[in-house]
Amino acid sequence: MGNRLTKIYTRTGDDGSTGLGDGARVPKDSLRVEAYGAVDEANSAIGVVLAVATLPAAIRECLTEVQHDLFDVGGELCIPGHRAIAPAHILRLEAQLDGFNEDLPPLKEFILPGGGPAAAACHVARAVCRRAERRCWSLARTEEVGPDALKYLNRLSDLLFVLARVLARHEQGSETIWRHRRD
Repeated sequence: MGNRLTKIYTRTGDDGSTGLGDGARVPKDSLRVEAYGAVDEANSAIGVVLAVATLPAAIRECLTEVQHDLFDVGGELCIPGHRAIAPAHILRLEAQLDGFNEDLPPLKEFILPGGGPAAAACHVARAVCRRAERRCWSLARTEEVGPDALKYLNRLSDLLFVLARVLARHEQGSETIWRHRRD
C-alpha cells in the first residue's frame, strides 16, 4: 500500500470524481466505482455476520479469509489490469462449500431468508454479494475484469447461501420452507 491515510478527507472528490488505484480520475458513478463499491458493501455485510458473538469458529475463520479476499477483489477493480484473485481462491471456496454442505439435507423447496441473527445476516450478505457480481459483470461488458474475480463472487454467493443454512440450524435447528400454495 503506497500512501497511508493521515487525513481522511481530501476534498478531491467534491467535483463528483474519484481516484483509481492507478491515479486515473473517474466519475463516482462509473461502472468501475459501482463494481468495487458493491464489493465493499458485500465485505461490510459479511462483517455484520462476523459481529454475531455465537458464530461457530469454522465459519468465523472462513468468513475472515473471505473478507481479505474481497479486499483483493476490490483492488483488482480499483486498479485496471491488476490481478490478485487466482484459481486457487476459487478452489478454496469450492472445498469450503462442499465441506459445509455435506451434512445439510438436500433442498426440495425454496427456503425463506431468515433464521437466527447470524443466518439472517448471512442471507443479506448473500444478496449483496449477488448484486456485487451483477455490477462486476456490467463492468466486464465494457472494460476488462479478471475472470477469476467474477468466478470468485459467484462461488462466494453460493457459499454464503450454504453458510446461512448451516447457521439457521445452529441457531434455530431448522429452516423455514417457502409455501408456494398458501390457500
